[in-house]
Amino acid sequence: QVQVVESGGGLVQAGDSLRLSCAASGRSFSRHTMGWFRQTPGKERELVAVIDWTGNKTDYQDSVKGRFTISRDNAKNTCDLQMNSLKPEDTAVYYCAVDGTWYIFKNYAGSFDYWGQGIQVTVSS
Repeated sequence: QVQVVESGGGLVQAGDSLRLSCAASGRSFSRHTMGWFRQTPGKERELVAVIDWTGNKTDYQDSVKGRFTISRDNAKNTCDLQMNSLKPEDTAVYYCAVDGTWYIFKNYAGSFDYWGQGIQVTVSS
């Protein structure tokens, strides 16, 4: 049984940093795209960052470029999101996701097969 678990969320002030971690279990995901998405009430889930199976190809939402960095450790089946210079508009529930397809790089929520339960990130002004 596949499980995806996020950790590291919380309440911070604008300008602070936060690191989200995602641990996937149940099988190896070393050949799969992993990513982070976020959602606020009344809005669709949106891409934050994704990373391909090699770790060499990434894609970011424009609003987080230069502030957020996604990384992964295939040996540990983990994917982290380092968030710097946080802004109040980054407040959302953040979800880790894993694509079930080998090797293909995807960057839209509908293509991911396994999801975590979500974790709250709140940035106060």
